[in-house]
Amino acid sequence: MTLLLHSGGETASMEELAAIPLPKETHSYKPVSHQALASMLGAMASDLLPEFELVNTQFGLARDGQQMFGVHTFKNGSSAMGLSIGFRNSYNKSLSVGIAVGGQVFVCDNLCLQGDVTVLKKHTLNVVASLESLALSAIYKSRSAFNQIQEDAEVMKGIPLSDEDAYRTIGLIYGHGIITPRQIPVVKKEWLEPSHDVFENRNLWSFYNAVTEALKSSPPQSIMERHLAIHKQLTNHVAA
Repeated sequence: MTLLLHSGGETASMEELAAIPLPKETHSYKPVSHQALASMLGAMASDLLPEFELVNTQFGLARDGQQMFGVHTFKNGSSAMGLSIGFRNSYNKSLSVGIAVGGQVFVCDNLCLQGDVTVLKKHTLNVVASLESLALSAIYKSRSAFNQIQEDAEVMKGIPLSDEDAYRTIGLIYGHGIITPRQIPVVKKEWLEPSHDVFENRNLWSFYNAVTEALKSSPPQSIMERHLAIHKQLTNHVAA
């Protein structure tokens, strides 16, 4: 199973990222290499998070390689959840460089992002100079984001959810633009017939993972925001 199944996109390797021609630099536009961004974040996180081990990296490409979304996943001990660093980039000026941090559920590759997307910069001439310091800040925040998601997951496991509650919440998250009409049947199916036994309990955590399963079909330009939005929506439900 792969995390990156977005509509119109395809998975890619680091070598394939490097093979995509970098656009020409202009007086107002400085491209950032997909491969260089992915390599820098992987190396930086490995140095700054010595208690975590990099266990998986995934990339998705869209629009003939002009848009890229990637995830580095790190493991710490025997937890069923890993720390994830999601990132995006574009060569066609459609996306700013961005990073989001959180967790990833190993059993299903579902991404659980927390907080906000750190927009590193638009592709202006000083983007490369700004990239490293802003990436450092995002990675330093990743420990606390990971710990918070683990805590949120435990709380959600303790909140029972009926089918009626689930259906109402599906309508709510559709109304807020978190899922699309095509993703609604996926959420319903994963809720009623979970693909993984661990989500058979009728609680908010199982519903969360039904939604994040559906979000795998999101396009790269919105995948991080939608994962962040569902986390915020359901943790607000917990606090209500």
